[in-house]
Amino acid sequence: MRRFRACLSPAVVLLVLELGLVCCDLTDGNTEHLKREHSLMKPYQGVGSSPSSQWDFWGSTLVTSSYVRLTPDERSKQGSIWNTVPCYLKDWEMHVQFKVHGSGKKNLHGDGIAIWYTKDRLYPGPVFGNKDQFLGLALFLDTFRNDLHGMDRSFPYISAMVNNGTVSYDHGKDGRSSELGGCSAEIRNREHDTYLAIRYSKGRLTVMVDVDDKNEWKECIDIGGVRLPTGYFFGASAATGDLSDNHDIISMKLYQLMVEHTPEEENLDWTKIEPSVSLLKSPKDNIDDPTGNFRGTPLTGWKVFLLLLCALLGIVVCAVVGAVVFQKRQERNKRFY
Repeated sequence: MRRFRACLSPAVVLLVLELGLVCCDLTDGNTEHLKREHSLMKPYQGVGSSPSSQWDFWGSTLVTSSYVRLTPDERSKQGSIWNTVPCYLKDWEMHVQFKVHGSGKKNLHGDGIAIWYTKDRLYPGPVFGNKDQFLGLALFLDTFRNDLHGMDRSFPYISAMVNNGTVSYDHGKDGRSSELGGCSAEIRNREHDTYLAIRYSKGRLTVMVDVDDKNEWKECIDIGGVRLPTGYFFGASAATGDLSDNHDIISMKLYQLMVEHTPEEENLDWTKIEPSVSLLKSPKDNIDDPTGNFRGTPLTGWKVFLLLLCALLGIVVCAVVGAVVFQKRQERNKRFY
């Protein structure tokens, strides 16, 4: 029996260590790294306007024991809920459980939910119930298509935007001119729970969704070169216009990611960082691109002419080289006769 225990112990230790590593990586259910001061959970204690509240809300927002309804299924409504505690974590992951539902038929509902990490909070505006030209990060869960020319993607559509306070969100083009990436996701009127995960770690932004009741994350956005400061606020907002939906937040759970940084990064004042993204192109250069995918500028007539000329010259060079090689081989073969 002792021999069996001696053999079993190392295996158990290894198994426990592996499970620990997996839990630390996934953060799901890892209460050790859950930051309650930045999390919104049932029964929503600490929500209100008192000095001790950690969450404050505005507009049409209704807080119940089961959900936080940002907007009811009524026209021309705006609502938001914001964390009152600034976040000083350098690496984090936010899990959002939400529900978008209503009586509107296909394509007759709107407008959607936005998840924020921004410098300012509780500033109503035209961008899903929040201010335009914000400082920070926004994730848009857009349920209504405004750009009728952009038929290359289906809605609802999830997209990300990082703003330094100078770029406006273009509703007419569904934010394509400032979009960093995105994906289509069936998030409306689902009978099961729907989730969104936002991870920011070492300059990389990753967004994942779990909306198919498979209990697994599906990657939506993954982009490097993202710089976000500390000391900003988390929040969620929603808006309706001529069309409407119920926009509910069930929970927002923030997890701290345990990541090592270089001494230079540790000594950096992260509160002074300007929100930015290192792209080959600036989002402003993407305004005239109907696809919103940061492609190059379209080929003009002279560019097409140059390309055809280069191709023709290449063919001529290849033909000349081929003729010379063929002639050399013919001369070599004659010598053997």
